[in-house]
Amino acid sequence: MKIAINGFGRIGRSVFRILEEVEGIDVVAINDLFDYEALR
Repeated sequence: MKIAINGFGRIGRSVFRILEEVEGIDVVAINDLFDYEALR
């Protein structure tokens, strides 16, 4: 299943960390107000 995360604050980052470990789930997009370099 492909998943997109809308918002990469405290909750979005937590969800991303959890989904990284789940087999069959791919995070394909992250939408946030900050630019890519600020999110890394």
